[in-house]
Amino acid sequence: MVDRLANSEANSKRIAIVEGCFGTAGQPLAIPGRVLIGEGILTKVCRKKPKTRQFFLFNDILVYGNILIQKKKYNKQHIIPLESVTIDTVPDDGDLRNGWLIKTPTKSFAVYAATATEKSEWMNHIGKCVNDLVQKSGKAPTGEHAAVWVPDSEATVCMRCQKVKFTPVSRRHHCRKCGLVVCGPCSEKKYLLPSQSSKPVRVCEFCYMQLTSGGLAPRSDSLSRPGSKFNTSNLSDDDDDDDSSD
Repeated sequence: MVDRLANSEANSKRIAIVEGCFGTAGQPLAIPGRVLIGEGILTKVCRKKPKTRQFFLFNDILVYGNILIQKKKYNKQHIIPLESVTIDTVPDDGDLRNGWLIKTPTKSFAVYAATATEKSEWMNHIGKCVNDLVQKSGKAPTGEHAAVWVPDSEATVCMRCQKVKFTPVSRRHHCRKCGLVVCGPCSEKKYLLPSQSSKPVRVCEFCYMQLTSGGLAPRSDSLSRPGSKFNTSNLSDDDDDDDSSD
């Protein structure tokens, strides 16, 4: 079906409409062989709080942006190559239901659909596109994924030293390796993580020691706080948040 639609006029028109909705700030999306599979509004977990975003699934990329005018205008376009994506389901918890993880080497986050049916359709279509790309390329599936960030609201004290309480003066910071919310003294070091940045990024003292000693810092999915409705495997920062640089 994808091959049949690739060069169709209807597909070209649909992609042109998506391009137009992002305006001149968005990157061009029309390339030979690209097909728009589907679109919809999903709730994305960001650093401060869950936010609605418009998502577009193509056969090779996933695109999302902020909603300015529904169905008409979006900004802050994000493009994720599907060949680097891994998806995992997220158990329902309270008001956050019908969710799954989108994990990549540069960024990982959770999204939630309005219904279980929508979740199933999204996951099935994304999984099929990823599998098709991996088979065509002959490459092994991506094994490494970026650390996910614990939301600010989940940490009242530093998650490493368990001593420093966060206040307007004592700010929250995030380790780029493990994703925990840490205080300034616990995250003074920087380390180059090439998949995330071309410059050294903030890491906590524990991860810095692991990285510089040649050991492996703990994977984000092994770190969680008892009693928390979130863990570090299903949350992340969002660079469309004004204060996501920390």
